[in-house]
Amino acid sequence: MPADRLLVLHGLRLKGFAEAVGVSSLFGLDEADVAIAMKELADDGLVLRRDGRVAGWSLTTDGRAIEAALLADELEQAGPAARAAIEAAFARFQEINGDLLDVCTAWQLKSVDGAQTINDHADVGYDAATIRRLGEVHEAAVPTVRALGDALPRFERYETRLADALAKVEAGQTEWFTKPLLDSYHTVWFELHEDLLSTLGLQRGAQNR
Repeated sequence: MPADRLLVLHGLRLKGFAEAVGVSSLFGLDEADVAIAMKELADDGLVLRRDGRVAGWSLTTDGRAIEAALLADELEQAGPAARAAIEAAFARFQEINGDLLDVCTAWQLKSVDGAQTINDHADVGYDAATIRRLGEVHEAAVPTVRALGDALPRFERYETRLADALAKVEAGQTEWFTKPLLDSYHTVWFELHEDLLSTLGLQRGAQNR
């Protein structure tokens, strides 16, 4: 059977461009069910497939409008307490977001003789300290992420996805820190940020980077 239309549309909103497997991983959906839903949504003009060297699905203009409307309905049906909890969690998320961005920048760049240079990861001590900082940010973020899952079930998987990425980094698979094409810590965090903005009907701007 096809997967939930909201989750499939929303998954594509978060991923931007993805195959069924990418969307299914966001919410723990069956990949085959997502593939069926994609085809049905394409028939309705809500998603569009691109084939070739880079293949995948994306939302159409109508698809983005329907996804936004479905999100608004979902939040309204969840009730005022859920909205209040998500708004409070978003406020805490914004406080932590700067720390996470700083840690990711520190992983990619380091200061040498007062100048910023690309981190070649030759300094084992520096990298180890930056990974510890990521762990500290994660520890601070867990209560907020957990509160989101309590308020709206589709947020539940973020805690596990972030923890999985951190565990890989700490185990030496450091590409899981910031690499864009993986479910790296930064990738999942960025998707969570986009999820919060879209759920609350906000636009990404200077105050919501």
